[in-house]
Amino acid sequence: MSVTYLEAIRAAQEKALAEDPRVFIYGQDVGVFGGAFKATKNLAAEFPGRVMDSPLSEDAIVGMAIGAAIEGARPIVEMQFADFSTVGFNQIVNQAATLYYRTDVPCPIVVRLPSGGTLGAGPFHSQSMEAIYSHYPGIVVMTPATVEDAYSMLLEAVSIDDPVVFCEHKLLYYHLKAEKLPDTAMPAGKARIARAGRDATVVTYSAMLHESLQAAEELVQEGWQIEVIDLRTVKPLDTDTVLASVARTGRMLAVGEAWPWGGVTAEVIARVATEGFGLLDAAPMRLNAKETPVPYHPDLWAAHRPTATTIAARLRQLLTQ
Repeated sequence: MSVTYLEAIRAAQEKALAEDPRVFIYGQDVGVFGGAFKATKNLAAEFPGRVMDSPLSEDAIVGMAIGAAIEGARPIVEMQFADFSTVGFNQIVNQAATLYYRTDVPCPIVVRLPSGGTLGAGPFHSQSMEAIYSHYPGIVVMTPATVEDAYSMLLEAVSIDDPVVFCEHKLLYYHLKAEKLPDTAMPAGKARIARAGRDATVVTYSAMLHESLQAAEELVQEGWQIEVIDLRTVKPLDTDTVLASVARTGRMLAVGEAWPWGGVTAEVIARVATEGFGLLDAAPMRLNAKETPVPYHPDLWAAHRPTATTIAARLRQLLTQ
């Protein structure tokens, strides 16, 4: 018996719907069809009238959710792909993010973004939007990398009074499994040491956690022990855990699947350079996807994103500085 990352997301929504009558799900094809990836499969039948199909308009989807939240509901919005959330961008960053600041009225909406690349998905179905939404005050941005976090962090997202952008990685939907759902959970906003080490720190999140862990394991054969930190939530960012790790290792590589310019890895390095410069034995490094649209062809896509091989190569460069 095992639970996939996608099943954990579905289970969290089922639990949220069962425990709180204010919760509802809204999005394109989330009802009888069960969503583009089946994250809401069977929920419409189990909770009649609370899992609702929307028009083909991300702007209207988020706007409706904001209005419902103002009236006391706790909506979960599903975007079919993270890329298309930009059509509802104004509602998310100008309306939801600022609502409490402007009016003292909370905006407890969760916007689920199926994020990241998969084989052959190309530039319209592969983007990682976490840095864009993290730029705006008032939004919590979660990037779960494990089955356990996909479940527990989504439940926590529903309970938060601020808007939450929940970046769930499509590549993990069916490939990542756990024996069971967790009974307890680390709170969102707290980073996790996924692998202890002494020679360098890798700071990462989402699907890149698994590539980084594989790279760290590869370097064991060469005598290196790499510490790997899973940020879990990129906004707020747990700087304390990152700095504590760098204090132990003296070297840091930040890894992300998104583009490098102004991204999460840039923010991590800026914070370490500003608040922990004296802890570093070498200049911090980062590794991101290439700064081009995401390619369709699987071979090009494999070369576009960081992999265990390219992460290990960058770590070797960092360790010999």
